[in-house]
Amino acid sequence: MTDDLTGTSAVVAAGAKNLGGLISRQLAQAGADVAVHYNSDATEADADATVAAIEELGRRAVKIQGDLTEPANVTALFDQAEQALGGLDIAVNTVGKVLRKPIVETTEDDYDSMFAINSKAAYFFIKEAGLHLRDNGKIITIVTALLGAFTDGYSTYAGGKSPVEHFTRAAAKEFGDRKISVNSIAPGPMDTPFFYPQETPERVEFHKSQAIGNQLTQIEDIAPIVTFLATQGWWVTGQTLFANGGYTTR
Repeated sequence: MTDDLTGTSAVVAAGAKNLGGLISRQLAQAGADVAVHYNSDATEADADATVAAIEELGRRAVKIQGDLTEPANVTALFDQAEQALGGLDIAVNTVGKVLRKPIVETTEDDYDSMFAINSKAAYFFIKEAGLHLRDNGKIITIVTALLGAFTDGYSTYAGGKSPVEHFTRAAAKEFGDRKISVNSIAPGPMDTPFFYPQETPERVEFHKSQAIGNQLTQIEDIAPIVTFLATQGWWVTGQTLFANGGYTTR
């Protein structure tokens, strides 16, 4: 088996930029047509650029906007992607929000927002993927290596991502008869614009020191794992794959 996705179609949530954008492009490089989801008008230009890059590779692409904390919008995303691409085989959810804040300072709005983005959106994404993907499909969610860490500050971030492991396991069992695999990938702290506002320079250096090579996780370290799970790694299911350069384990 090779990394050839010719003849398949994928939907990538938050697929316009950063990790999601790279995943969209790499799936297209492997031969897949891609529906690129983006959340707000602020990222529409990034979605346009990613769609253009996919089309330059000779693949079909479509951009679809929506706030995925609303289940109706998740349904609409899959409906539109399926209509545009003629069926779906791969669903990748990179949606997430990072917050580092002490528990005693966390507001109800903080809690609701973090769990809506990191848990609720993921649950209904997996649900709609199960309803829309063809047999032998692949469902992949990005979580966080903090699921295996013992740390402060990230109660609502790690807490909001932790249910996705259980969603993944349940879906892997429920969709297994159709040979649909369901997995999560848990990167270490990533070198993206979402990470740095949460940390001091000193803490950034500490995070780097905990991984091989004294570096943060790069998006280029994670995107190929998605391609692997969508192709040669089809036998892996119900798992959370920690990919963090040794930052943490369990």
